[in-house]
Amino acid sequence: MKKVKICGLRRKEDILIVNRLKPDYVGFVFADSSRKVTKEEAKALSKQLEKEICPVGVFVNEEPEIVAQIANAGIIDLIQLHGEEDEAYIQKLKAFTNKPIIKAVRVRSREQIQKAEALSCDYLLFDTYIKGQYGGSGKPFDVSLIGEVSKPYFIAGGLSESNVAEKLKNCDAFAADVSSAVEIDGYKDEKKVQQFIEAVRKG
Repeated sequence: MKKVKICGLRRKEDILIVNRLKPDYVGFVFADSSRKVTKEEAKALSKQLEKEICPVGVFVNEEPEIVAQIANAGIIDLIQLHGEEDEAYIQKLKAFTNKPIIKAVRVRSREQIQKAEALSCDYLLFDTYIKGQYGGSGKPFDVSLIGEVSKPYFIAGGLSESNVAEKLKNCDAFAADVSSAVEIDGYKDEKKVQQFIEAVRKG
């Protein structure tokens, strides 16, 4: 069964929703965004998560020492790098923490995906490329660009309950990642979260 990640949690109400609906992963955004949380906020929210839900920290071009500090504090179990982080950055981060790493790639070409496969991260995440924007665009991309990938990977970018099953049929993704499509007026909506999870797991 495909996995589900609900990204951009920032309120106690969001935690109550995911605890009821049980996605596999949830994301706390530590980068500049309308969904940004502080270390203290994420710690309080993460403590309330059901044990079977894996908390992910999303970072964009952050100092590796700061990422590791948050990871090693027990707030998150998985690190998502959504900026320009390269192999040297990943190696430096791995010297500070043993938490697994997802490297996000804003897809422009098949060659770019092949380069990303060589990185020493544990997972990849393929997202829509929009100049100057690191995720959360709500815009889809052509998943047929992905092709064969040896690492397990997430897909993101404009996914919703109405298109996610089809997108997953057209690639071999390990998981689907959503944020804006499960919100109403910028806040997570329980019905939309439920519909998305059902669409992934039934698809």
